[in-house]
Amino acid sequence: MRNKDKILGALYGQAIGDAMGMPTELWPIQKIQAKFGKNITTFLDGTEDNDIAINFKAGEYTDDTNQAFAILDALIETDWQPNTKVLVKHIMQWADRVGAWTNNILGPSSKAALTLVKEGKDPSEVTKSALTNGCGMRISPIGTLYTPEQLDDLIQMVYEVTKITHSSDVAISGAAMIAGAVTAAVADYSWDEIIEYAEKANNAGFKLGAPTWAAHNKERLEIGLSLAKKYEGNDEAFSRAIYDTVGTGTMISESIPAAVAIAYYAKDVKKCAIICTNLGGDTDTIGAMATAICGAKNGASAIPEEWKKLIDSKNPQHNIKEFANKIAALNA
Repeated sequence: MRNKDKILGALYGQAIGDAMGMPTELWPIQKIQAKFGKNITTFLDGTEDNDIAINFKAGEYTDDTNQAFAILDALIETDWQPNTKVLVKHIMQWADRVGAWTNNILGPSSKAALTLVKEGKDPSEVTKSALTNGCGMRISPIGTLYTPEQLDDLIQMVYEVTKITHSSDVAISGAAMIAGAVTAAVADYSWDEIIEYAEKANNAGFKLGAPTWAAHNKERLEIGLSLAKKYEGNDEAFSRAIYDTVGTGTMISESIPAAVAIAYYAKDVKKCAIICTNLGGDTDTIGAMATAICGAKNGASAIPEEWKKLIDSKNPQHNIKEFANKIAALNA
């Protein structure tokens, strides 16, 4: 049986980064600091002046993690063999349950693709040009299903899961980058080896997507890594440099390289989640991706116990420990 603590770490990391980043989602840094001060260090309720976070209370995770776990439920139903109809069914069930069609919950690419599916139409014209980060926000658990030697299988699963809403080159490569980082982290690779494997996964995924003009994730990650090294030990300067240079918006080629660079810089779940919620931009999605990587590297045992309990109590729709049990038993 594989390392369940690291699998749990990835799942809790995803949920923690998402939930802590929720209140500041899609706000510029100036607005975050005016509202909350310069350093949020805990979970907060969404506020009435954030029309996305308004629906959530402290410790609740958003569509990022709800979709990630809906995908796990779908894969469990089909004995870990990806089935597009079942994957769509589980995401649709979640979307209907939370009123995602009328509330401001679904991201633009996912909403457009799933709306077409709901209407019985082919979503491929939308998915092949999707450039927003719904592909990466929900993919980290897929990285826990594989070992580094299974790169081809990992990339194929990333593709099958991602293509339901995102099938562009930058989307498949970005999702592969996040999943690959998690796979390498669960395998306890060094941080430099995690980056090397994530870039290898990115390159393999890129070949499977429809061509776009978007900036490449790998090249933008290299910029983020250079900033991590330049500002080592200075969280505020590093965060600002990521915000100003790599970008923290909803575009794949901003948020995914930013997330991997932040994980590399922080190397710790608590530090990573705090950096992300104070970052500005798509804080919950960047938090979900970055903190999942840190959780996979360090394991759930390194995460504050009260944080894990809060996540469990505020999100009773999922049993994270049961997910981890089923994943750990794969190929045992």
